[in-house]
Amino acid sequence: MTIRVRRVFEFDAPPEKVWDFIADPSERADAISVVDSYEVDEATGAATWHVRLPIPFVKSTARVETEDIAREPPDYVKFLGRSSVFQVTGEHTVEETETGTRLINEFVVDGRVPGVERFFERNLDGELENLERALRRSVESGT
Repeated sequence: MTIRVRRVFEFDAPPEKVWDFIADPSERADAISVVDSYEVDEATGAATWHVRLPIPFVKSTARVETEDIAREPPDYVKFLGRSSVFQVTGEHTVEETETGTRLINEFVVDGRVPGVERFFERNLDGELENLERALRRSVESGT
């Protein structure tokens, strides 16, 4: 089973601030609660996430190799994360509005271990809320 989620966030902030956050692999990883730790290759922008999923068949963290597979600054970034446990694709589209910015987020998760789809089906909305909160903090603080 594949889990697909699409969420749209609106911000009273310029598109450049939203882009600066969402195009940064460190910011994306920091916002996801199941990412225990990560490393970013500054030269390529690829990141390795160490993800802890509370499911029976995953006893330790899963190593997820992520990379941006499409990047059209300052409007669009698509990343792919691969592991032996699951594969995730995330797309972020930044659109300017009359009052600020709209961010369209689309995620697809394909589980490779029993229980992964069920976990993401129950928790992906919460993870997207984490992403939205982190982005709002960043935009509001001006970082």
